[in-house]
Amino acid sequence: MIETSISDAKAHLSSLVEAALQGEDVILGRAGKPVARIVPFRDSTKNRDRGGLEGIVVPDDFNDPDPEITSLFEGEDLP
Repeated sequence: MIETSISDAKAHLSSLVEAALQGEDVILGRAGKPVARIVPFRDSTKNRDRGGLEGIVVPDDFNDPDPEITSLFEGEDLP
């Protein structure tokens, strides 16, 4: 693990980024306390599986008002 101050990181940013790309933990600190971490960028759009909702059936009354929830919003007692 590499711990360095922000001011030192400015001078050695390229080597710190390379260390992060190689799997090293890079922690930036201010006044001796950790405040940030340099991590490799991971593209979240790659290798995403689409779908996953196959077999889910939405009931016909899905959008119908629910009396219990309506009473909670309107402050009425349920019958």
